[in-house]
Amino acid sequence: MRYMLLIYGEEKEWEAKSEQERDAAYQACVSHCEARRPSGFYQGGERLEPTRTATTVRMKDGRAIMTDGPFAETKEQLAGYTILDARDLDEALAFVARHPLVRAGFSIEVRPFRVGKPT
Repeated sequence: MRYMLLIYGEEKEWEAKSEQERDAAYQACVSHCEARRPSGFYQGGERLEPTRTATTVRMKDGRAIMTDGPFAETKEQLAGYTILDARDLDEALAFVARHPLVRAGFSIEVRPFRVGKPT
């Protein structure tokens, strides 16, 4: 079963860390994930630029309206994502429980990909 891990963190806290601390957390994350790539479990992922680079598009009166910034103001911001192909939710959660970014203060939402017809 395929899962997307949505990685959330507080940008201000992350940016307040030293470059050395951020690099160490990133390298630990890469090692944690890449070790599972050969088996097909880890399928990829990416970091995202900060929310100040985001543009949100909405429809208003039949027109697309573009707004600088994220969709919603929140305490935590979407920082990146990972895609897994796990046997089941338990395997995905076990991977996330050991994820270096959880230890670094990030939250990770685990969500299965929808299979079948849209509802």
